[in-house]
Amino acid sequence: MEKFETAQERLQIDASFSQTGESQRPSSIESSDDEANDRKVIYALRRRRKEEKESAEAVKIRKSHLINKINFINFQDRTLLVNLKHRSYDNLLTLLARPQPCMGDELDCCWDKSENDLQTLDFYEFENLLIPDGQNLIRLEPDLIRMDKKVIRLLLPEHGIEVSSRKMRRHASTGITAQLLQNSTIFSGTLVDFNACSLKIRLTAKPPQTFDWINSESTVNLILTDHKETYYSGECKIIRQCADKKNRVYILRPLVFEIQRFKQKEFRSNRYRLTPSPNVFFRHPFTDKRFDLRVIDLSGSGFAVEENQNNSVLLPGMILPELELRVANSFKIKCRAQVVYRKSIETEKEGKRVKCGLALLDIDIQDHARLISILQHAKNENSFFCNRVSLDKLWNFFFETGFIYPDKYGHIEKNKHQIKATYEKLYNRESNIARHFVYQDNGRILGHMAMLRYYNKTWLIHHHAARKSALNKAGLIVLDQIGRMGNNSHRLNSLHMDYLICYYRPENKFPSRVFGGAARSIHDPHGCSIDTFAYYHHRANLTRNAHLPESWQLAEVSEIDLVELENFYRHVSGGLLLDVTDLRPSCLSIDTLSDEYERLGLNRERQLFAVRQHNQLKAFVMVNLTNLGLNLSDLTNCIKILVIDPQAFSANILNATLDILAAKFQKSNMPTLLYPAEYADEQGIAYEKRYNLWAFSLQFSDQYFKYINRLLRFF
Repeated sequence: MEKFETAQERLQIDASFSQTGESQRPSSIESSDDEANDRKVIYALRRRRKEEKESAEAVKIRKSHLINKINFINFQDRTLLVNLKHRSYDNLLTLLARPQPCMGDELDCCWDKSENDLQTLDFYEFENLLIPDGQNLIRLEPDLIRMDKKVIRLLLPEHGIEVSSRKMRRHASTGITAQLLQNSTIFSGTLVDFNACSLKIRLTAKPPQTFDWINSESTVNLILTDHKETYYSGECKIIRQCADKKNRVYILRPLVFEIQRFKQKEFRSNRYRLTPSPNVFFRHPFTDKRFDLRVIDLSGSGFAVEENQNNSVLLPGMILPELELRVANSFKIKCRAQVVYRKSIETEKEGKRVKCGLALLDIDIQDHARLISILQHAKNENSFFCNRVSLDKLWNFFFETGFIYPDKYGHIEKNKHQIKATYEKLYNRESNIARHFVYQDNGRILGHMAMLRYYNKTWLIHHHAARKSALNKAGLIVLDQIGRMGNNSHRLNSLHMDYLICYYRPENKFPSRVFGGAARSIHDPHGCSIDTFAYYHHRANLTRNAHLPESWQLAEVSEIDLVELENFYRHVSGGLLLDVTDLRPSCLSIDTLSDEYERLGLNRERQLFAVRQHNQLKAFVMVNLTNLGLNLSDLTNCIKILVIDPQAFSANILNATLDILAAKFQKSNMPTLLYPAEYADEQGIAYEKRYNLWAFSLQFSDQYFKYINRLLRFF
C-alpha cells in the first residue's frame, strides 16, 4: 500500500504545481475582448497539439489485461488510486480504494478510508482511475455508475493508457525503524519506501523536538534497523519534504555510493567468472521479499552482482544478513554480506545495468571451503583444495619425496595404524580444523601442503612436499594456494584465521628462503617473526620418583606468570610467539578448540605450568597432547619449555621437571622444544635439531605477497 501512496503524493504534488502556475499567470485587465479571444484560441490549439502528441506516444492497455491487473491487485490485498475533482474549485483529491474481484465490464471498489474521512465526498465528482503497475501508472477513464461513502462502481472502458513512469521503481518497506541524526539530535520514525538512490522516511517529533531543528540544507545521518539488528547507516542529503501537524515525510538521497568496509589492500583476492554463472538469492531486509540476481564475478572474499537499473534495490553500506549463492541450482553456499559499491555499466545485450559489489562478512567454515575449492580449481584444473584423497597415494607420495625419511619413520613406525586412522579423519571427513592443498596431474600427486587449526586464532602449516621433478611448479603452486586462501579468509570470524605458523629447519633451503626471507623482507616482528627452538626427545624412567629441590615448585600457571612471561619475551624477541600460541594473559581461560577436535574423534589437550624458585618464575611449560602423527614430527604432541632465568634453571632442574611431567602424562619418550635454543648450548644439553617457528599476522598480507612475487622471479 505504501508504494501506491507514493504515487498518490506524486499526483497531489503535480496538481499543486499546476494550480500554483495558473494562479501566478499575469492577467491583462486593459486587453480587449478580441485579444482575449485570440489568446484562448492559441492556448486551445497548443493544448490540442500536446494532447495529440501524447495520444500518439501513449501505450494502450486492453480491457482484458486491465481486468487481470485489477484482479492481481485484489489478490495481493493492495489498492487502486481514484482521482476526484472538486465541483467548484477544480482541485484534485486522490483516494485509495480496494478493488473487488472483477469478472466483466463492471468494477466495484471499497474505499480504504473510514466513513468519517469521506465526509467531503459530496463536494467532489469522479475524474479517473489509476492502476499502479510496477514503475508505471495506468490511467482509465471509466463511466461512473455509483459512488457513495462505502463503494464506487465503474463501467470499464475498452482500454487504459500508461501515463506515468519512474526512472527507478520504489519499493514499499515493512517493519523498518528509521533514525535521523543531525547536530546531536535524533528523530525517530519509519522507512516508507526506497530504491537504490533515495529513501522515503516518515518521522515524528517528540516534544521538545520540533522539525525546525532539522536543517534541510545540511547533511543528515540515517540509521535503519528492526528488532534484530542494524541494516544500514549512511550520510544523506534531504531533497524533499512534506509535513502535517505531527509527522513529516523526508525524501533522502545517500551521498556515498562506495564504502571501504575493510582496510585497502594492494593484493586483493582474485576474481573469477564461472560458467555457468552462479545466482544469488536473498530476502531483502527492508521489504521481506525475495530477490534473485546474477553473479558477475566471484572471489573468496566477495562477489559482484548485476541489477536492472530501473529496479535496483541494493544500497551501498546495506547489510544482507542471510544470502544464498547457488551454482546450477545444485551447489548452495550461505553467507552474510554487505554491499560495498554500486556502479552503472553498459552491456551489449541489455543496455544500461548496475553492478553492485558485496563483501563477505561471515560464512560457515565448510561453505567457505567449498567456495575456495571451486575457485582454486577454476584457476588451475590441477589444483585441489580439501578434496577426497587416496591415502595410499598420499603415503606413497610422502615416502617418494623424502618427506618421511628413515629417522622420522623410525619414530612413527610403531604407531602406524593409529596414524593411518588419524589421517582418514583429517583428509576424508568434513572438518573445521584441517585443510589440505594438493596439486596433481591425472591422479598423481605432485605437490602437497596441509594446515591445522591448533590454537584459537592460529593455523599451523605443515606437510609441505613436492616431487623434485616438479618442485619449481607444484611446490610453489600449493604454497601460493595457501597464501591466497589466507588472504581470502582472515577477515571472516568463523574461520578463526588471524595468524599462520610453521616449523622448519634452518638448514632447509626452500622454507628458509620463503618463510625466513618473508620475515626479513617484512622487517617487523609484529607482522612476521622467527623464534628458534632446540628439539630433542627426553627419555624418562617412569619407575623413578622424580622431584624438584626443596626451594623449587612445579605448579599451575597464573595470570601473574603470564605477565612475567610477556615481559621476558618482549625483552628477548618481541615477536608473535605469545600471540599465536594463546599465551597472553587474556587467553588463559579460553579453550573452545578442544571441542572441535573431539567432534572429529580426535584429541587435543593443553596444560600450562610454571616452574618457580622461591615463588619467582624461572621457566614456563606448555604441554600439548594430541593423536600420534597429527604432525609427523610430533610438534603438536610435545612439551615446550620457555626458560625465563637460564642462570637459575639448570640442566638438572630441567631434567627433573621433564621427569615429573613424563610420570604425570605416562610418556617415557617425550618430544621437547626448548626456548631459546641458545639455552641448550649453554647448558650442554644434547639435542637432535633446531626448529624455527615462523609466525605471520595476516594483517601484513600485502608485504608478504610483495616478497613472494619478487621471489617467484628467481624460480
